[in-house]
Amino acid sequence: MAVAFVGGAALGAVFGELLRAVEDVVSKSASFNSILKQLQSTLNRVTPTIEDIEKLNRVLDRPQLETDMFTDRLREGQRLVLKCAKVRCWNYCAKYSYAKKLMALEKSLLNFFIIDVAAVNYRDTKDVLVAVNRVDSKLDRMGTMGGFVGCCGIPGVRDFVVGFYEPLRVLKMQILDGKEQVVVISAAGGCGKTTLAKMLCHDAEIKVKFGDNIFFVIASKTPSIMVIIEKLFQHKGYPVPAFQTDEDAMNQLVHMLKKFGPNPILLVLDDVWSGLESFIEFLKQQISDMKILVTSRFEFPRFNSTIKLKPLKDQDAKALFCHSAFPHHGSSSIPDDLVNKIVKGCGGFPLALDVVGRSLCGRRKEIWKHVLKQWSEGQSIFDSESNKELLTCLQTSLNTLVERYKECYLDLASFPEDQRIPATALMDMWVELYNLGENGEDTIAILDELSKRSLVEQVIVRKDASDASGYYNEHFVMQHDLLRELAIHQSSQEPIEQRTRFIMDIRGTDLPRWWIEQGQHPIHARLVSLSTDEMFSSNWHDMQLPKVEVLVLNIQTRDYTLPQFMEKMDQLKVLIITNYGFCSAEIKNFPLPRYLSSLKRIRLEHVSISSISNSILQMRNLRKLSLIMCEIAEAFRNCTVHIPDMLPNLVEIVIDYCNDLVEFPAWLCNIRFLKELSITNCHELVAIPEGFGKLQNLEVLRLHACTKLLELPKSIRSLHKLDFLDISDCISLTELPEQMGELFSLRNLHMRGCQGLSELPCSVKNLEQLKEVICDEETAYLWEQYKIDLINLEINVLKEDVNLDWLHDLQP
Repeated sequence: MAVAFVGGAALGAVFGELLRAVEDVVSKSASFNSILKQLQSTLNRVTPTIEDIEKLNRVLDRPQLETDMFTDRLREGQRLVLKCAKVRCWNYCAKYSYAKKLMALEKSLLNFFIIDVAAVNYRDTKDVLVAVNRVDSKLDRMGTMGGFVGCCGIPGVRDFVVGFYEPLRVLKMQILDGKEQVVVISAAGGCGKTTLAKMLCHDAEIKVKFGDNIFFVIASKTPSIMVIIEKLFQHKGYPVPAFQTDEDAMNQLVHMLKKFGPNPILLVLDDVWSGLESFIEFLKQQISDMKILVTSRFEFPRFNSTIKLKPLKDQDAKALFCHSAFPHHGSSSIPDDLVNKIVKGCGGFPLALDVVGRSLCGRRKEIWKHVLKQWSEGQSIFDSESNKELLTCLQTSLNTLVERYKECYLDLASFPEDQRIPATALMDMWVELYNLGENGEDTIAILDELSKRSLVEQVIVRKDASDASGYYNEHFVMQHDLLRELAIHQSSQEPIEQRTRFIMDIRGTDLPRWWIEQGQHPIHARLVSLSTDEMFSSNWHDMQLPKVEVLVLNIQTRDYTLPQFMEKMDQLKVLIITNYGFCSAEIKNFPLPRYLSSLKRIRLEHVSISSISNSILQMRNLRKLSLIMCEIAEAFRNCTVHIPDMLPNLVEIVIDYCNDLVEFPAWLCNIRFLKELSITNCHELVAIPEGFGKLQNLEVLRLHACTKLLELPKSIRSLHKLDFLDISDCISLTELPEQMGELFSLRNLHMRGCQGLSELPCSVKNLEQLKEVICDEETAYLWEQYKIDLINLEINVLKEDVNLDWLHDLQP
């Protein structure tokens, strides 16, 4: 749209004056009748556009800077027309001169709308698409936490895309003008189906037709109709009903969708495997003014309109590869024929071109030749012929990793496809499996390397968060589903009993036959991952897993029972339970009493715990407890026991996005050896008890974004080992305790966003070890008067860096 160029109230007024002048002279003078009527016709044709521009600019509050020259031209035109009315019919010289000027005026008007408006229309469309991509990406990345689960916004498109012009043109034609309601994009993994779908959703013509009624839903291998419908309700801001059955959910969805208008609806179901055909057919029959776009590795014969996405042609493939392999477009010592052979070996698959290009970026010519040799000797890792070349390329990229990085990469398959993997969960695993450092730096370094090789995509919600003394709770990675399959395949080359990783995706209540037949034969895996969907009944078959050190349970049901065979896991060190369903999951039998002796790390996400039994309080080896988006208030309230030397090795507690936590439990203050406590994004937390001072070994305290926290306890004076304190975005804090000056070891203080503070306690001048304060401009001036006493203090004023760039993507 050209609003930014032609907007402003003055433009409409001047345009109206010119039109009225033309109409008046036409009715009173015959001297220039034909020319003025032509001019009048031109003005009448553009009048609706001018009126629309006026309305839009009033809504958008657009400036008029770009329209001044055109407005001046309209005023000159008005004066010219009025002068024409005074020209006598016998004055042929004047008539000739003014006729030429009128024709020039009409031509300038046409040029403006044909050339200038079109050019700026293109510019503004690009600006809008950039802004939309940023906003979409931000919302998509926020979808991980804090009530944004289920957002169906359009993910952003990568910055460099080639070879999709023709497929996009064909797809647009079918969506805009085709008779079929359901359009399927079918291709092998890694061919760019999702990219094409994203490009369609961001297309200007598509946005004009469908407006806000575009929904982008990742279906995945085990789709849940209820979860998809719950996401659609939430995305539009509607209360999510308590659906009784899939049929009930579908009926209520149709009832909601029929309220939308005046635009039609575009629903994108991305990465559909099977199980949604009946849902799609139902929507097709119930809502006539709706288009459904499906991307899938499979073809669906029941839907007539299918676009088979083909690999990139040679020129486009080379352009994409070179963008990844030579990102700075500088001179390269790699011969062109060698580049061409590598490009050919990638088979035109966009994912392979990108992955292999990045893996060879900056590498010597000998490495490139070695890769070619490996390809010539390699074999397909899957049976599918269509994936042969792509998977051979991907496997070669994986083989270039050093052993530790490769092992860590294979561990990523423990988490479901199309889900963000928390860096902190990986830290918990890798500290115990590979003896990595507990501060997270080793883990982040590994993820950075995997990201550089395009084996994962890093997603950092707040880039500044990782600077906060090893805080990585808002750091995630995503793994392409094809790469996850590759990792699973690599981990499955040995017989089941001998595998170091045992990864199972269970659909419904169907356990594989070999599991049942396995009987009492032990599986010696160190890492076990069991993923179940919303239909799973928790009816586990017995298994022997005597060497398991890390157990990852990915669940979707609202009620979940831990498998009884966990009681035999005597070497279990890490337990990770993550609920990917819409509602919080109630863990019925947590914790089991007999498998706790070796546990060092427990991470629970999006689950509900109703009680904390004595058994967990006596876990002598537990070092870290993480509760993310959990319902824990009832369990904390019900715990009144006091056990001597309770949790003697627990050094870290993480409580993040637990919005039912109103007061920090007093009994937790008895954990004497606790060194690090993070209570972040707990927006209902109001109070911290005075007994908090008993945590005398505490070195790191994070209270970031506890927006209702009213004050810090006076007993904070007893935390003489506290080195790091983060109270950023605690907007309800109006003062800090006078005892702050007794934090003699405090070196780092983060307090950006503490808008309610109007002064600091005088005792802060005694913080002689304080080296850095990170705050905003409103708070920085409060510290200036104390810089005389705190000669080593550095005050850093930072702007908030929330990655809502992720407007990723999201992504993966």
